[in-house]
Amino acid sequence: MAAYEHHWKDGTPIHLPLGKIVCVGRNYAEHAKELNNPIPDRPLLFIKPATAAAHLTRPLALPAHQGTVHFETELAVLIGTPLTNATEDEANRAILGYGLALDLTLRDLQSQLKEQRQPWERAKGFDGACPMSPFVSAEHLKQASHLGFSLDINGSRQQTGDTSHMLNPVLPLLAHISQTFTLLPGDVVLTGTPAGVGPLVSGQKLQFQLEDVLFIGTEVL
Repeated sequence: MAAYEHHWKDGTPIHLPLGKIVCVGRNYAEHAKELNNPIPDRPLLFIKPATAAAHLTRPLALPAHQGTVHFETELAVLIGTPLTNATEDEANRAILGYGLALDLTLRDLQSQLKEQRQPWERAKGFDGACPMSPFVSAEHLKQASHLGFSLDINGSRQQTGDTSHMLNPVLPLLAHISQTFTLLPGDVVLTGTPAGVGPLVSGQKLQFQLEDVLFIGTEVL
């Protein structure tokens, strides 16, 4: 698997190493409802390793013989300066860019792990489990509190998200995460998925949009 590197949407490299990918589960009420999951009383956090990262602009190769792979489209936040015990204002200044990502999930395995009360990492952190788009500079987008994004599959709308619908909005979320994990330049935070998740199938054509500034297409091998 080719090494992942951050890029701007024009293809220019972002000279920051990818460290960790901090993910937020059940951050949209309708998504929690569709999977019959309770809504947590504080952000539900887990981490994908850097080796899970892949480029969303390249065809998606699914893990073989490991059961159903579900897509979860999420707003991705690229961190530009360190955050530890941060305020919301500090979190806002630390955002270098925004992109989109897929939190790929081995759903059958995740269900088994839940039943056994074990961590999810085997189902969430496998190689290639986090395809990410190029990033758009935070300066070119409106405030984090109201960003829209979508996924179309084979020309039909599958997921529509807006950060205004998050249970834990972006800036309070980053500040909260920084109370436990120091966020470093190059780290990425995946902010949760809206309703509409489902299985990926070979041959599907995927189209992603973030506001009117980022359009990404790929296919499932």
